[in-house]
Amino acid sequence: MSLTGKRAIVTGSNSGIGLGIARELAKAGAEVVLNSFTDSEEDHALAEELAAETGASVRYIRADLSQGEEARALVEAAGGCDILVNNAGIQHVAKIEEFPVAKWDAIIAINLSSAFHTSAMALPGMKERGWGRIINVASAHGLTASPYKSAYVAAKHGIVGLTKTTALEVAGQGITANAICPGYVLTPLVEAQIPDQMKTHGMDRETVIREVMLERQPSRQFATVEELGGTAVFLCSEAAKQITGTTISVDGGWTAL
Repeated sequence: MSLTGKRAIVTGSNSGIGLGIARELAKAGAEVVLNSFTDSEEDHALAEELAAETGASVRYIRADLSQGEEARALVEAAGGCDILVNNAGIQHVAKIEEFPVAKWDAIIAINLSSAFHTSAMALPGMKERGWGRIINVASAHGLTASPYKSAYVAAKHGIVGLTKTTALEVAGQGITANAICPGYVLTPLVEAQIPDQMKTHGMDRETVIREVMLERQPSRQFATVEELGGTAVFLCSEAAKQITGTTISVDGGWTAL
C-alpha cells in the first residue's frame, strides 16, 4: 500500500524495532521522522541513508522522551503527523523492594508518559484532517507479567490501557489507535547477548536461542523488526480502518499460553 503524503513520527527509532518500523513506513512512501535522545552525526547520517535507500523524505529530530515537554516539542518540531508510533523504551530488572526509584521513574516516563504527551500533541491535527494512526509498541509484557520487571510490566500494561482509551475518544473520526505487543525480537541488542548466553550455558547458538532465550515463546523463533514494521504498515492501511483499541501480538504464541 502507499502512504505517500503521510508524515510518520517514530520515537526511539535510531536502532532496533523503531528503526525497523521506520524503514517499512518509508518503503511504503511515508515521510518519516526518526528520533532518539542523542543528536550525533550518526543519527543524521542514518536519516540520510534511509532516505537514499527508500526514496522517502527522512529526517532526524532529537528529543529526550523522559521529559514531557520535549516529547510534546518533538511533534511540534515535526510539523505534526498523520502516523505516530510510540516505540521509545528502556528496561531495568530488579526485585520490587530493591528497584531503584530513579529507574522506576525513568521507565514510567519514557515507556508510558511519553506516549501520552506525543498523542496529546498529535491528535488535534489528526482530527482536523479526519485521518490518523496511533501505534503504540507495547510488549507481551503488556498482556502478561514476569518477575523482577515491575516498572516495565506496569508501563506496558499502562500503554495498552492508554491505547484503548485513545481509540474510544477518537472513534468515528477516521483515527485508530492500536498496540503492537512483540515477544522476543531479534535486534542488534539481542544478537549481542547470544555469545554470552552460549558461554554461560555451554550450548551452541541454536540451542541457547531455542532453550534459553525463547523458552517462553512457543514458536522458538524470534520475531523480526521487518515483521513488526509490516504489522505497522498494515495498521495504517484502509483494510485496518476498523481495527482500533486492540492489541496485535507478534510473540510466537507467548500470550496464548
